Amino acid sequence: MLIVSVVLALLGFGVTPSSAATPISVSTAMGRQDGSTATVSGFVVGQPTATNTVVRSNFPSDYALALADSASQTSTSAMLYVQITSAFRSSYGLRSNPGLLGQKITVTGTLSAYFSHAGLTATTAFSSGSTDPGPDPGGYYAGAEGKTGAALKAALHTIIANQTKLSYDQVWNALKDTDQDPANTNNVILLYSGRSQSKTTNGGDPNDWNREHVWAKSHGDFGTATGPGTDIHHLRPEDVSVNAARGNLDFDNGGSAVAECSGCAADSDSFSPRAAVRGDVARMIFYMAVRYEGGDGFANLELNNSVGNGTAPYMGKLSVLKAWAAADPPDAFEKRRNEVIYTSYQHNRNPFIDHPEWISSIWP
Repeated sequence: MLIVSVVLALLGFGVTPSSAATPISVSTAMGRQDGSTATVSGFVVGQPTATNTVVRSNFPSDYALALADSASQTSTSAMLYVQITSAFRSSYGLRSNPGLLGQKITVTGTLSAYFSHAGLTATTAFSSGSTDPGPDPGGYYAGAEGKTGAALKAALHTIIANQTKLSYDQVWNALKDTDQDPANTNNVILLYSGRSQSKTTNGGDPNDWNREHVWAKSHGDFGTATGPGTDIHHLRPEDVSVNAARGNLDFDNGGSAVAECSGCAADSDSFSPRAAVRGDVARMIFYMAVRYEGGDGFANLELNNSVGNGTAPYMGKLSVLKAWAAADPPDAFEKRRNEVIYTSYQHNRNPFIDHPEWISSIWP
């Protein structure tokens, strides 16, 4: 069976031995170093170069990678060292494929030490796995099952209100992880402009990036208070001047071009981001309207079909946001971001990334 698996894997079928058909976690694999064959699913977090050393850039070769159960894991004690056999180096080696960092993959091999560290050796199959855990990870949305309309909104609020809250300072480092450029792990992708920029250039000077509140913090007057003001489901990196150009404008189509933001437009009462992230923006706004219902000391945030909402706890334009969400469905970057927030930071999810169809149920 092993010989057949190797042959099929070399042909690109990614078949694994039947005894390893169900993937196990990295932590399980680390605790089962018994020489058995297993299929392990985890996030690529770097390349091991020694027992206690894993590098995340300037990869020296294509011979090894490290997996973890979280894309943001930095402790080698929680990493599985994977030997990349010759058949897979061109496709899964990090020197040749640095964009794999942060991605979820599935690997079959032998559970045995590598670099004198818990490992997976003599690998026979690799496959790329989406960071998307599926529409209902671990029964997360069980309480919303079968509900529609206002009942669905209420159920989702109960589910996603169970979260870990960050300080405003903690948001800086979180965004360096959630919005990491998959093609350059030293950079983040700026939301509206789409520019890839060094993680270290965060601040308030011209051409720095700062923390954009997609639901403008004046709409409900929550500022940067822990809660809506620090909720990274709607906080994103953006160029300082582009952030200022958006200000507290509602969202709508039309307007004049925005400097340093190709594809963006603004007028006196609304802002339109580039087409590639209009759906992302909409789903962040929908999340905020469900998460913050006025029961935790903050305003009840709601959507309306207006612009120019000012400091009222409303955001528009609902009809446009719905159209944006339909035209720009969740992509891999958005799904990975949702998963990283869930597993590593706030431990809650944006339900409209997992279930876009719920938008029209709540806002028909």
